[in-house]
Amino acid sequence: MNTTNITLLKQIAHGLSAQFGDNCEIVIHDLTGENFESSIVFIENGHVTNRKLGDGPSHVVLEALHDEANKLEDHLGYLTRTSDGRILKSSTIYIRNEDHKVTHIFGINYDITNLLLVKSSLSALIDNNDNKEPEKITRNVTDLLDDLIEQSVKLVGKPVALMTKEDKVKAIKFLNETGAFLITKSGDKVSKYFGISKYTLYSYMDMNN
Repeated sequence: MNTTNITLLKQIAHGLSAQFGDNCEIVIHDLTGENFESSIVFIENGHVTNRKLGDGPSHVVLEALHDEANKLEDHLGYLTRTSDGRILKSSTIYIRNEDHKVTHIFGINYDITNLLLVKSSLSALIDNNDNKEPEKITRNVTDLLDDLIEQSVKLVGKPVALMTKEDKVKAIKFLNETGAFLITKSGDKVSKYFGISKYTLYSYMDMNN
């Protein structure tokens, strides 16, 4: 890789660190030199992993120096852990020359430790205990009846056109138990929705008693 390309990598690294802030470490390893034990030639926000220029390789560097390095693929968005226990979201990008040999490694390590703590706190607030879908807040009795009918269909698990008599009895039972028929003229709407007569509706309701 020529000097121009290295300069470009450093420019991209600086731009990424500026974009994502102090929690984002960008590191470039140079594998073209004889002393790979001092592979880091550029680093932004090295405090994330407590590394600096001239520091040695990580396991990804050793993999890149292995005989099977030509089979390596970029590893994106995986989790790593620092020696002091912080969690990072990392990406490793292998830079190759014309002979497909890995010459440099471009690494991104974003400290998500605090974000995970926030996620845990938010989960405690927003997770429901019964794992049910959020209950819809209706504006009027018409919307309420529509919502109850929708729930009855979900309970059966198939569209009305495919429902058997038993399915419709099950749906009507749900509507009866949830008080849907306390709503004025609900019987007319339910009968029409399920394609049954008022007489049939009442007989289905009696079957559930």
